[in-house]
Amino acid sequence: MTAPPITTVKTVVDAIEHGGPGIKVFTLVDPDRWELPPFKPGAHIDLHLPGELVRTYSLCNDPGDGTRYVIAVKREAGGRGGSMALHDKIVTGDVIGVSLPRGGFDADENIRRYVFVAGGIGVTPYLSIAAYLSRIGHPDFTVHAVARDRMPLECLLAPLIEQERIVLHRTSKTGRPDIGALLGQAASGTAAGCCGPEGMILDFERATADWPGDRVHVERFVAPRLAVDLESNGLFVLARGNGLPRLIFPGFRDIRGYQAMYRDFLRSIRDGQAPEMSLERAIEDQRLMEQI
Repeated sequence: MTAPPITTVKTVVDAIEHGGPGIKVFTLVDPDRWELPPFKPGAHIDLHLPGELVRTYSLCNDPGDGTRYVIAVKREAGGRGGSMALHDKIVTGDVIGVSLPRGGFDADENIRRYVFVAGGIGVTPYLSIAAYLSRIGHPDFTVHAVARDRMPLECLLAPLIEQERIVLHRTSKTGRPDIGALLGQAASGTAAGCCGPEGMILDFERATADWPGDRVHVERFVAPRLAVDLESNGLFVLARGNGLPRLIFPGFRDIRGYQAMYRDFLRSIRDGQAPEMSLERAIEDQRLMEQI
């Protein structure tokens, strides 16, 4: 009999620090202080929170630091509840289930220059990426961090600011920067990334419209909506809409698990990542079931 794959690990909240107005920095470690599963720079993890919430956050720390996962969370009163649960309920010593890290940044030996643009709390994945690039001695990379006034996570940004790897742009003093000017020309050997609010990402996408697609990467705070219809007779499910093909998966009878699996599948297509949701996990995920 084959054992089921491990999809989550148990972590303990080792520290909670102030990261700026409305922001907390959480350090998660193994209960016995073993190394945690490895991750790529800027990878994501899912946190299983009180109230059966599952929320995704970017890792902030260098992957070379394998004994901890560090995330920064901004409290969003109008959000879906994950940030409020972390801010209001989680304390040092609490146990949190965490998914295996996924996604992240792959350094390319053909890239001579990296330039990243981050808006507000969108700087989180680039903290990890910048720390990694600095550690391996990459000669040319810059993170342009944009905020209205006080920059989030200044305590974590400080070492990289001193190395002149992070450039701060305070829009209350200098106005919004020209994204195209920050990026420069689409020269061979240059790659760019952006994480921030939708307006910034639209400016970034316009500025990189003529760049090679494999040299541009975008992460969004809020995923764009998909208009997808699901139909089932209890034996198979059809998905239509948003330009997707007609999808048929026969052999299962739990429509709730189906719908949860489809949502993960469609999200994966949208984000350009491999689907991770199995039918078994979908059936067990009560949070998704309650939204069906």
